[in-house]
Amino acid sequence: MRNSFVLAVLLISGMAFTSYAQENATKNATPATAPSAAPAIVISPTSTPTDLARAAFLAQGGDKFRSVQNMILRGSVQLYPPNSVQSIPGSFSIVTSGDKLRMEIDARPAIVFKQIFDGQNSFSSMPNVQLPPLTKFGLGALSRYDQPGYKITAIADKKKQRGFRIEDPEGYTTDYYIDATNGRLMSFLMYYQGYTFGTENNKFKEIEGVLVPFNFSQRFEMPQGAFFAEYSVKEAKLNQTLAADAFVIPN
Repeated sequence: MRNSFVLAVLLISGMAFTSYAQENATKNATPATAPSAAPAIVISPTSTPTDLARAAFLAQGGDKFRSVQNMILRGSVQLYPPNSVQSIPGSFSIVTSGDKLRMEIDARPAIVFKQIFDGQNSFSSMPNVQLPPLTKFGLGALSRYDQPGYKITAIADKKKQRGFRIEDPEGYTTDYYIDATNGRLMSFLMYYQGYTFGTENNKFKEIEGVLVPFNFSQRFEMPQGAFFAEYSVKEAKLNQTLAADAFVIPN
C-alpha cells in the first residue's frame, strides 16, 4: 500500500511538471532573440481542435514555452491517501533539463522519496518505483502539437471549457480543457497503462513569458481508491545554470 501511494504521488507530480523542459534543450543553448508581438488568442464556437491546441500553446507562452531549457520548482504539498480526508503535509522539489529529472518528496515520517533520471539511467530510493515517459503526456505533448505524427481530435466540452485530445506518434494520449476566453489550460487527463491521471490548475504565474501553475490539484485512480494531492509552488525558476551533479545517480 505504501509503495502504491508513493508511486501515485510521483506519477502525478512528475507528469504535471517535467514536460516544461523540452527534449532538445541544452544547458548552454543560445538565448532566443526578442520575439515579435505574441499572436492573438482567438477562440470561437467554430474553432477546430487544432485551433484550440494552438490557443493553449500560445497561452502557455508559445515559442518561449517550447524552448524552456530547464526548470526548478519547490513548494509544499498535501497528500491524501485513498478514502481519507486527513492529509499528509510535505514538501517537494523538482529539477528538469531536457529529459533529465531530479524529484524529491519529503513528507516525514510517512514518505521520503528521491527519483533521478540522467537521460539514460534511472535511480529510485524505493525499489520498483519508476516513472513513465513523462514527455509523452500533458504539457510535453502540447509543446509538440504541430509536429509530424501528432494527432489532434475533438472531445466533448466541459461547462465553459473547450476540449481537445492530443495523441503522440506512439499512441500516448492526453485530454485537455482550456478556458474558452483566454486559452489557459485549466485541466488535463492523461492515460497510462490503464490508469487515469487528472490535473486541475487553479492559479498561474508568468515567468519569463511562460505560464506556470502555482496552485493545482491532482487525482490518480487506482483499484484501491483515488489518490489526491494539492500542490502549492513557492519558488519557480526557468533557464538556470544547474549544478554539474544535478542529475548524478548515487553509487
